[in-house]
Amino acid sequence: MSLDQLRSSLPEYAKDLKLNLGSLASESLLNQQQLAGTFVVSALASRNAAVIRAILAEFGPKLPAEALVAAKSAAAIMGMNNVYYRFTHLVGGDYAQMPARLRMNVMAKPGVDKVDFELWSLAVSAINGCGMCMESHEKVVLHGGLNKEQVQAAIRIASVVHATAAVLDGETALAA
Repeated sequence: MSLDQLRSSLPEYAKDLKLNLGSLASESLLNQQQLAGTFVVSALASRNAAVIRAILAEFGPKLPAEALVAAKSAAAIMGMNNVYYRFTHLVGGDYAQMPARLRMNVMAKPGVDKVDFELWSLAVSAINGCGMCMESHEKVVLHGGLNKEQVQAAIRIASVVHATAAVLDGETALAA
């Protein structure tokens, strides 16, 4: 499935998503690796098979092999971290001071520029709703040279990809 086919598969009530997917696919605020990686991590975090296939078909070839692995790694590690750190943040108490004792080696050596990996981690954290992680990754990408408009572009991509997955999941549930 291509990105155009994905857009076409959306129902008419999701016309804004169709339009946003089209315009965001050529977002000029991010470089090609940042753009493609943000689409990939957002699709993986959104967990819809059709969205993942379409996004990987469209944006996977635009990433060097090591960047594609890094994007997948960002989605994987943030899937774990967002749950853990959202818990420690929301529950409070002693949990925030306790060592996580979770392996996070990929964050030290992601295989791509640190700012790109952090941007992808930020997008996944936005989808997963981890405020603590969003604050942390946003600080790192801004310190690493990205600006607020670039951060916003990545979050716009994450929001539209996630909403697309939710609409398709809802339509599948209604058809069952």
